[in-house]
Amino acid sequence: FIARRHFGVSRCLTAKAASARKPRERVEIPGLEMVTYGERMHYVPGLAKPVNPRWERDYKDPGRHRSPPIHEMLLYKEKPCYTYNQRTSLLEGTRQALWLTKTKLISGLPPRLFSLAESPANQIPDQDERVQNAIKNARFWDTTVERPGKEKYSNTLLINLLHLCATLQSSHPAIGRRILAEKYSLAATWEREEYLLQIRGQNGLLLNCMDPIPEVSGKQEVADTADHVLETFYPVSPTIDLQQVHVYKEEVNCIGFSDDYPYPHAHTLYFLDGVDTHCKLRPEQFRAKMVMFLFGNALARAHKLYGPILNRPITVQGVGTNGRIFQFMVFQLNTTDLSGDDGIKNQIWLDKDVELYEFAKVRPLIKKKQVTVPAGLAGYKSETFSKFLALYLHGAV
Repeated sequence: FIARRHFGVSRCLTAKAASARKPRERVEIPGLEMVTYGERMHYVPGLAKPVNPRWERDYKDPGRHRSPPIHEMLLYKEKPCYTYNQRTSLLEGTRQALWLTKTKLISGLPPRLFSLAESPANQIPDQDERVQNAIKNARFWDTTVERPGKEKYSNTLLINLLHLCATLQSSHPAIGRRILAEKYSLAATWEREEYLLQIRGQNGLLLNCMDPIPEVSGKQEVADTADHVLETFYPVSPTIDLQQVHVYKEEVNCIGFSDDYPYPHAHTLYFLDGVDTHCKLRPEQFRAKMVMFLFGNALARAHKLYGPILNRPITVQGVGTNGRIFQFMVFQLNTTDLSGDDGIKNQIWLDKDVELYEFAKVRPLIKKKQVTVPAGLAGYKSETFSKFLALYLHGAV
């Protein structure tokens, strides 16, 4: 305990809080009944406090509901289930996520995506100028304070960039067959070796479409993944930092939408880093979160569209940002047989820590009476938005 000086209150209010009194242990002696004041209907010094049976209401009161013990619940099972949600921080980061999802990591984005943004027909008029204005709007203009927080400008920048990409709908009509959704709940279940795993919760902004994304890898490249050896992290358990539960539903696979939803295919998931003030993930754990939820969306849709046997690969894209640095991912689900380490593996392409700009200063940064970073936007990198646009146009060109 560290003493602090408080000049505005009395000493009694600044003292160390008294510890809670431990309840006195009740001793029961066989054959000996305690004399209580229950019959007198009032407190009597020297007599024991009576123990009354718990009063059960003859109606349901949600405010005073007491759940039964875990082992008496209907969904209780002896075999534990390890769950992952949007606030889980995996110790081993991306390596652990790759093992849990039986996925092969490939550095960089697929080469065919770069050709989409390099074509003049797929570029936005005055692209660089409009992107820089979108950044300035998020960092300087769309605020009533001197310096907006990360949770404010990162969301504004993402919406601005998506709005810029949507202006190509006149030349690419397939963009009109998409819709953005948020606050949806995902659930996916699978088995990995002897572990039963589930992904639950809400994750970011989802771009749905009527038509599935074309496959990135051909049949031969998918078959070659059988020779890939997954990286392990022994002696660390692969289920470390996952929540272990015994009350759960088996075979739960839900994409978060009704069966007659006209946009059944997931196109791109957009994640915002640092928005949740109650849970801040490090960059490695943030990328692991992206891998897990990309896999969960692909797996849930595979069970809904094809059942337990996957007829064709399913591709889902992911973009994560904190308002300045971007993470780009393309995930392809090649198999739903995830129990063993042998056989075909899933694939993911990762381009991490890509800067959109270097500085966005409200005031210039001055060191030793010299301006080291000028005020305003500095160090804009156009190739980062080209990757963002390439993922958005994938499937519409």
